[in-house]
Amino acid sequence: LAEKRLKQDLKSLRSFALELSKDFQRQSKTYLYQVLTAVQEIQLQNEALQMFQIKAFDLEQSLQEVTERYEKEKQKRRALHNSLVELRGNIRVHCRIRPLLPFDTAAGHSISQDRQRSFSEKVAYAVDDETVLVKCSRPGHASINKTFQFERVYSASESQDAVFADVAPLLTSLLDGYNVCIMAYGQTGSGKTYTMLGPQLEENFAFSLEDELELGIIPRAAQEVFRLISEKPPGSYWVEVSVVEVYNNEIFDLLAKDSCGKVFGVKRDVVTTREGKNDVPLLTHETVENASEFLHLVNRGLQLRVRHPTLVHAHSSRSHLVVTLTITTIISEDNCGTSWEDEQTSQRLNKEVSCTFPQKMRDNKSTSSSRASSPAQLEATEKLKQVKTRLQLVDLAGSECVGMSGVTGAVLRETSFINRSLSALADVLGAIAEQRSHVPYRNSKLTRLLQDSIGGDAKLLVMLCISPDQKYLTESMQSLGFGTRARQVQRGQVKKKNFPVPSKAK
Repeated sequence: LAEKRLKQDLKSLRSFALELSKDFQRQSKTYLYQVLTAVQEIQLQNEALQMFQIKAFDLEQSLQEVTERYEKEKQKRRALHNSLVELRGNIRVHCRIRPLLPFDTAAGHSISQDRQRSFSEKVAYAVDDETVLVKCSRPGHASINKTFQFERVYSASESQDAVFADVAPLLTSLLDGYNVCIMAYGQTGSGKTYTMLGPQLEENFAFSLEDELELGIIPRAAQEVFRLISEKPPGSYWVEVSVVEVYNNEIFDLLAKDSCGKVFGVKRDVVTTREGKNDVPLLTHETVENASEFLHLVNRGLQLRVRHPTLVHAHSSRSHLVVTLTITTIISEDNCGTSWEDEQTSQRLNKEVSCTFPQKMRDNKSTSSSRASSPAQLEATEKLKQVKTRLQLVDLAGSECVGMSGVTGAVLRETSFINRSLSALADVLGAIAEQRSHVPYRNSKLTRLLQDSIGGDAKLLVMLCISPDQKYLTESMQSLGFGTRARQVQRGQVKKKNFPVPSKAK
């Protein structure tokens, strides 16, 4: 009986083993099929991924090609626009948006903290390198976005290098016979002086030369002008500099010296010459031979510039600063139609004679003592012609809201003069834009001083400087409106100084 039961158990165990084997085979086939299916799906997905990668690469290449074409077309459009600006005599307007600064949240102590926190909000943005977007919002009203177009717009992150790169081509025009004027316009504390000069030292307000990357337009322009002059024949150019400020509607010479040689600001006036040009008699013109001498004189003048602290800006400039760099080019009037040998002789004589001019200007000697004495040099001197071109670099005082700046007394009077002179400047541009028969240059000493440059005798670039902060929205909108009106001014093509064109005989 036990043997029979054992055989049955063995038979059952064998059947169970066979069933288990068959079940294992079925499950193995199922899992194998699932694995093969998964592998096939992975392969299909890899193929699809490769296709997507190929398409993405093709799209990237197409995008790069389109971007390159767009950049080329943009450069062509900008070149054509600049040519149109040249022909019409339009004023170039660039706009620079400064970053938010610590004093933006500290300014205006009379404002409540809650309101101040809501004010410390960025509302002005550079959409691209030609467009400014301003978010205009009032309590209880929907926010409105306004855009402004200019020749160039700089975001808060763009460096002094980027700003000057767009200014530098104008300086080449100086040696080509054109006058050039670059002025910074904007509210107080918007970064005009930083843009034009660079960071200033606390103790004497001179600009620092230690960090070259932070230098502004004025020191960089001087370096570029002398670099361009160094590529010309020696002695064919010399450079003079004057520094004036317009303070309370009076012009002060910041390079004038007393009998002891001490520098102090002397009041000057603007007169109209017989040729119809404006001039400042007795204005001090110092001859400089390199950028270092130029910067030394500018720093010397800056120490006399009037400044007072306000709630908006601790070192607010209370005057308009005008730095003028005059380049005198010495040319021969009979260069046309001469032979190569005669031209070389003429150039040599030009060098010999022209070297005396800067020394004459510097030492203030008489004309007869400085002039060449040999017959050949006397004859060459009579044939020489001097052509003067002028670079005016203007750091305007900032427009100011009295309620925001909190000024009183004498400083309030300064604010009144500043705002009136800037209003006079806007009136002049408006009159020119509307082609009125009378342009009110005489309403301010500032507009009289800059009359030749504004009126069409110079290539003029206005550098708008604005703050992005909400609490300066009104002032920023006013500055952007000024720049928009300035762009509409058509003064006619700027006149080039009369350079004779040399022609070599064959």
